Amino acid sequence: MTFTLTLAVEIALSLLLVATLIYCALLERRLSAVRKGQEGLNAMIAELNASLATAGAGLRALEQAAGTVGETLDRKLAIARSTIDELSLITTSGERIAQRMERSVEAKPIPRNTVNPNLPSANLPSGSIMDRLRVAK
Repeated sequence: MTFTLTLAVEIALSLLLVATLIYCALLERRLSAVRKGQEGLNAMIAELNASLATAGAGLRALEQAAGTVGETLDRKLAIARSTIDELSLITTSGERIAQRMERSVEAKPIPRNTVNPNLPSANLPSGSIMDRLRVAK
């Protein structure tokens, strides 16, 4: 009986060893799949890092361009404001001159042309100057 009992124990142990081998083979397959997944994840992380570096460089370039454009706009805005001030001053001065001219025209009556109206110089805007030259002769 001892022989059969040891045989039965050995057969049971052999079956357990076979089950362990099968389980180890399945576990090896799963571990290799995890390793492949890990390699893919590492590659994806490397790509993500490269993309982040590129995006960071792009943002720095964009910030620099925005600063340059901002400075240019500030200079142009300062020039525009000074031009507005100059134009405002010129407009105000022009309005004052126009008001003075209106007052002087309203204060003095327009003299009638007392020279012979048959003369061609009487119809010209500079007719009074021509008339004065004729009188001086």
